[in-house]
Amino acid sequence: MVTILDVARAAGVSKSTVSRVLDERLPRSNSETAQRVRQVAAELGYVRDPLAAGMRRAGTSTVGVIVPRLTDTVMAMLYEQIAATAASRGLFAVVATTEDDPATERFAVQTLVRRRVDGLVLTTARLDVPTAQGVPHALALRTDGIGPAAIGDDNLGARLAVRHLIDLGHRRIGLVGGPGYASSARGRLDGYREGLSEAGVTVDDSLITGDSFSMKSGELAGRALLDRADRPTAIFAVNDNTAIGVMAAAHALGLRIPEDLSLVGYNDIPVVSSLPVPLTTVRVPFAQIATTALDLLQEAGNDRAARTVVTPPTLISRASTGTAPARP
Repeated sequence: MVTILDVARAAGVSKSTVSRVLDERLPRSNSETAQRVRQVAAELGYVRDPLAAGMRRAGTSTVGVIVPRLTDTVMAMLYEQIAATAASRGLFAVVATTEDDPATERFAVQTLVRRRVDGLVLTTARLDVPTAQGVPHALALRTDGIGPAAIGDDNLGARLAVRHLIDLGHRRIGLVGGPGYASSARGRLDGYREGLSEAGVTVDDSLITGDSFSMKSGELAGRALLDRADRPTAIFAVNDNTAIGVMAAAHALGLRIPEDLSLVGYNDIPVVSSLPVPLTTVRVPFAQIATTALDLLQEAGNDRAARTVVTPPTLISRASTGTAPARP
């Protein structure tokens, strides 16, 4: 899909110039610039996007929200916050899911644009695939390092988790990580490494495993870490789902939490405070991130320069963490 930004770059003019030249409701200009813009647009096969008019003139007051899946409690929580904040501003939020697949995401973006949403909030940014350009959008929870983004401080959150475990006497701390294409997982991995190094603890790469945000992945990774003679005394899981999976693995191996294993998750989804052993976790400020994402979306629709707003998380200490067990 050729965008107005593609035409502007090829013609060497601004987006606003392209918009004015191609707006059929305005008097037709025959200046050299206007002729070049029309020629470039024709050569590229540009078709006027109804979203452009929607953002600047007669918007539909609708915001599209793209998430990997709504079965993920984190994404459901964020969408609910975005929908509530949008409603308070007279907007309606609609959601599309992608299963974290780039092709499905492109289709979702194109479909929502054809339905004249005023802009998009994407939680699906991948470090290995550029986010769609030319459509007013803001990223939330993840960033591609390019577009406007409202994110939590994943590095800080991981360092808080690691510092908490170190303060309890743990030195052999495992990590159950997430997918490398997600900036959130990468930030938490980096924070884990930095937290250990800051405390003078050598990073043991053999204690780092996991590549998904699912409970099943957490259970498999937990098994790999705990079913070994030199198992860690504590594990930091980069989200609550994987932490719950680690709990299942520990239970299957007859290990007690926190007596035999301390465990920290990430996000603070509602269920973790009501588990048989309430989970220590890093709380992400979803409401603030949702509000910021909509602010950034408005800026994007007004051609403001992209910026990233980082909000600090908070460590919530519960019963799943305790002092490191004595080793013979």
